Amino acid sequence: MPHSARIYDYLLGGKDNFAADRAAAASIVEASPSLPVSMRANRRYVLRAARYLAEERGIRQFLDIGTGIPTSPNLHEVVQQVAPQSRVVYVDNDPIVLLHARALLTTVLEGATAYIDADLRNVRAILSADELTGTLDLTQPVAVSLIAIVQFVVDEDEVHRIIDALMAPLPAGSALAISTVTAHNPQAVGAAQEYTARGIPAKARTDDEVRALFRGLDLLEPGVTLVHRWRPDDEDAAVDDTHVQMSGGVAIKTG
Repeated sequence: MPHSARIYDYLLGGKDNFAADRAAAASIVEASPSLPVSMRANRRYVLRAARYLAEERGIRQFLDIGTGIPTSPNLHEVVQQVAPQSRVVYVDNDPIVLLHARALLTTVLEGATAYIDADLRNVRAILSADELTGTLDLTQPVAVSLIAIVQFVVDEDEVHRIIDALMAPLPAGSALAISTVTAHNPQAVGAAQEYTARGIPAKARTDDEVRALFRGLDLLEPGVTLVHRWRPDDEDAAVDDTHVQMSGGVAIKTG
């Protein structure tokens, strides 16, 4: 069966995927030709957001859920360039991701990385995992990344439950970074429909629906936007909006 992490890997030019994933990717790209461009923009967004949170907000702990097959540079490589003592926990539920994560997600001596084999929907299992409690100190700020994952939770009540449960135990100064499929791009809507047709339910969300995912948190400028417009570098500033199918934002917990 195709899996979203392996489809993502294939569309980014990776080799850790199966025929079912490549067939699904071909159908999705037929409906959404700019998807590979969008995925690369999304990848750059998560690294910019992580660097910002490490450099400008001083966060030294990161929880990345829906990691996918490792693609260098990884989140921990970026934040440990800023602060070598940074600690990162990755979460995914695909055995292939687990295999590659164990081999590739190596850390500098001063910091730490860990990997949890768990589903986003099981927040209790994530927060109570030995890999998390042995790596992160939840009395100190943590940046949570939900990158290209919440589109696969199609029920609004459920996605709010998940995010609220993830953020509830974290102290003030913690952060939440999200990217997800935008409903404002016809190609993005078509891609979500193709994922669903392939047995991977997916939902495109309006900007208002994405803003609602940050309820109780303070959204940073520029708010919810297409991912390549979030504090862009020169490369992303040159990308045409019509090619980007993901929106997102970053918010801080203040209370």
